[in-house]
Amino acid sequence: MRYLKWDEKRLTEIVTLWNDELGDDFPMRTSLFEQNSFLDENILTDASLIVENEQGQLIGFIIVKRWQENLDVTMDHELGWVQAILVKKNYRQNGIGSHLLNHAETKLKEKQVKRIRLAGDVWHYFPGIPHIYKSAVQWAENRGYKKQSDEYDLLATYHKNEVFFDIPDHMTFALLKEEEKTDFLTFLNRCFPGRWEYEAIKYFEKGGQGREFVVLKDKDRMIGFCRINDQHSPFIAQNVYWQPLFSEPIGGIGPLGIDENERGHGYGLAIVKAAINTLRERDIQTMIIDWTSLIDFYKKLGFKPWKGYTTYFKQID
Repeated sequence: MRYLKWDEKRLTEIVTLWNDELGDDFPMRTSLFEQNSFLDENILTDASLIVENEQGQLIGFIIVKRWQENLDVTMDHELGWVQAILVKKNYRQNGIGSHLLNHAETKLKEKQVKRIRLAGDVWHYFPGIPHIYKSAVQWAENRGYKKQSDEYDLLATYHKNEVFFDIPDHMTFALLKEEEKTDFLTFLNRCFPGRWEYEAIKYFEKGGQGREFVVLKDKDRMIGFCRINDQHSPFIAQNVYWQPLFSEPIGGIGPLGIDENERGHGYGLAIVKAAINTLRERDIQTMIIDWTSLIDFYKKLGFKPWKGYTTYFKQID
C-alpha cells in the first residue's frame, strides 16, 4: 500500500470510489466533492491522505479539517474534523483505516486540536456516521469515539393540488434583498454568531443575492430567518446534496432562527411555513430538512425522518 498526499488530480477516482461504495445511499457529484473537499480553506492537507494499492489504483482516503480561515466569526479552534474516511470494501480489515485515522489524530494533535469530531465539519457531507453503516459505528467506538447525539434528515412531499400553508395576518415574511446583506449579517452576528453566520458570509462571497433567505421583520428590525435552497442556489447546499436520488428537483429548508427575545409567538413554525410556500411557488414539491433532532416540531408540517446519523467525538488532549 502507498499513502499519498491529498491531491485534486485524483478527484475523479475519489468520486468513483465513493459511488462504488456509498452511491446507492449518498450519490456523490464531482462538483459537490470538489466544493466540499478541495475548495474548503479548512482542509488540513498534511493530515488528509489517499491510499493506492500496488497497481496504483485508489482504494481509500481520509479528509481532515480544522478551522483555518481568517474570518472574525466564532469557531472552536480546538476542534478538528474527520470529514470522511473510506476504504474499498475488499481491502478492509487490513489496518488501512486505522492507519489513516491514527495519522489524522497525530497531525491534529500537532495543531493543538483537543477534540475530534467524525463528520459535522464546515462544508460537511454528514452530521455524523449514518445509522445504516453499523460496522462504521462499531469501528469508531472501538477507536475511542464517544456517541453524543442522534440527528436526522427529514423529508416531506407536497402535492400540487394541496393548499398552501396559512400565515397569520400579523406576520409578514419576505425574501432577503441584496441591499439588506449588511443588516442581515449584523443580525446573525448578534443572534446566531458562529456557523450560521459563517455560512451566510460564504453565501454572499459565492454570489448569493438573497433569494435563499426568508426573513421576518418587526418594522425595520430583522427578528428571524429561514434558509431555503434549490437547484439555482449559488452553491450546492447541504439539504440538497442528495438530489441525484430524486427524479424531480428538490428543495432544502434550514437553518432557521428567531431572535431569542422574540420567541414564544409562533414565529418559528410560521417562518418554516413561509419557506415551504416559497419553494412550492418555485414548483418544488419535495423538500428536505437536514441535520435536526426536532422531529416532533417538523412533523406538524408533514416532515418525516429520512436519514439518521450518530455524532461521535474523541478527546485527544
